[in-house]
Amino acid sequence: MKKPSLLIYIHGFNSSPLSHKAQVMVQYCAEYRPDIKVIVPKLPSYPQAAADYLVELIEEYRKDYEIGLVGSSLGGYLSTWLNAKYAFNAVLVNPAIKPYELLADYLGTQVNPYTQEEYFLEEKHMVELLALQVNEIVLPNCLWLLQQEGDEVLDYRQAVAKYINCKQTVEKEGDHSFVNFERYPQQIIQFLNL
Repeated sequence: MKKPSLLIYIHGFNSSPLSHKAQVMVQYCAEYRPDIKVIVPKLPSYPQAAADYLVELIEEYRKDYEIGLVGSSLGGYLSTWLNAKYAFNAVLVNPAIKPYELLADYLGTQVNPYTQEEYFLEEKHMVELLALQVNEIVLPNCLWLLQQEGDEVLDYRQAVAKYINCKQTVEKEGDHSFVNFERYPQQIIQFLNL
């Protein structure tokens, strides 16, 4: 008998479960696929703590559920790491490729615009991010890159190159939020095989 399905949506840096794309997935499943359990964890602000939290969550559910991942930005980076660890299918939306370089410009006090949580980003957190780097994609068939070239935060070419052997949908223009994400929930669910 097929296990019940669980979709875990992994939000990005300074985001939250209230992010637009997370809510699109939650609402789509509630309306069209109520059989899918959707979890959008509020991730700790620090990389290793976030990774540990996700592993704990997955260990709690993986015996009883088929798990699929959707990760946006830094969540895409973490989803790639989880794919390498567990072989789950994952959809990566404008994923961060080298967040330890990008976020080096953000060291110091940060305030999450969704939660108003204040925290302090240090060099050691960049080291934690680097430790989660997946150098080689071993399961390209399990990953789908959803990328918009107009991403103003990340260089889309890095993602296109990293996920070269994976399924890719690369759209002209758009931005880091992934404009009109509402077009994709059904295809995402199909790809995740949930």
